Amino acid sequence: MKSLRELYRIGRGPSSSHTMGPALAASTFLARTPNASRYEVVLYGSLAATGRGHFTDRAVKDVLGARRTKIEWKPAENDSFHPNGMLFRAFAANDEKLAEWKVYSVGGGALREKGKDAASKTVYTYRNMEEIIAACVRKGVPMWQLVEDAEGAEIWDYLNTVYSTMMSAINRGLAADGVLPGGLRIARRARAIYIKAKMQNEQLRRTGLLVAYAHAVSEENASLGEIVTAPTCGSCGVLPAVLKYLKDALGSSSIEIIRALAVAGLVGNIVKRNGSISGAEVGCQGEVGVACAMASAAAAYLMGGSPRQCECAAEIGLEHFLGLTCDPVKGLVQIPCIERNALAATRAVVAGEMSVLSDGAHIVSFDTVVKTMLETGHDLPRLYRETSDGGLSRFVRR
Repeated sequence: MKSLRELYRIGRGPSSSHTMGPALAASTFLARTPNASRYEVVLYGSLAATGRGHFTDRAVKDVLGARRTKIEWKPAENDSFHPNGMLFRAFAANDEKLAEWKVYSVGGGALREKGKDAASKTVYTYRNMEEIIAACVRKGVPMWQLVEDAEGAEIWDYLNTVYSTMMSAINRGLAADGVLPGGLRIARRARAIYIKAKMQNEQLRRTGLLVAYAHAVSEENASLGEIVTAPTCGSCGVLPAVLKYLKDALGSSSIEIIRALAVAGLVGNIVKRNGSISGAEVGCQGEVGVACAMASAAAAYLMGGSPRQCECAAEIGLEHFLGLTCDPVKGLVQIPCIERNALAATRAVVAGEMSVLSDGAHIVSFDTVVKTMLETGHDLPRLYRETSDGGLSRFVRR
């Protein structure tokens, strides 16, 4: 497994695979071809199908230059390696082709070339949750200690920055009004929900605050604001909402919150290694479902849960999102994405409570659910995997 720095990426929304990944690819290609006079970029499959709604063309042109970059859209051409393919070409002033590069945006802002391993090095020797739990039992340590052992004490500085960025997104979102960009004319709701939630009884206040925090981050993401992939831009509101709510509700210290962030990171890393966090590959179960699993494990830890109970919470969090389609209306990360973040945040807290109320023993393991999620995602028809050709996106037209 890779460093948590590869999982928690700080950047601008609205999509890690459709905005951050292509922007990174464009920056990489620009560095390789600094003397090019013009560029052609071909977007394939899901990347092309929802690229306009995800501002993929804008992200690429902002890097390469709008006037010298031509974008070609080929949504019908879908590579078996991954549906988010990109082909970059650089040309000299005399139209001589200088370079060509095909790369894939595989989720969470990461890039991959066909036939090549990821460039970043492996940091963790653990291959799955079973090995992580076994290590915790053998060493007598909590899950977060495995993160420090693998990445060094300096990882805490980075996770502090991650947490600070998450909280800034919440604060900005709670203070903002207006309409989200993209043409759906959706009004920001986080501020109003937050104000109303504070006036409710305890039960409604809990739901309202979680929903308000998740909306705040997700609305910032939809507005191209700075957020953290957790594990993706489209699911970036779940974990911050749970951390913010439980810090206030439980009086958790900042150290405990950062450690919970590390626990959540291990969960996300397992899915990246053995499953997928790409909505184009496995549907929204790989985005919001995984975000719920991460937040559930973090919640269990903050509630005093053992490593086994954290694993149980993660399993509950992901299992009940199995089969969730990715069907963004108009290709925008707004409907149904924002409400799904809010719902997943409330589910994550409940999953954490369910796990600590038990002894952590359960029949279906987290590793089994990850394997099931990957297989289910591959079995989903293509139109339900971030193409905006099926599901809500087919029937909701605005």
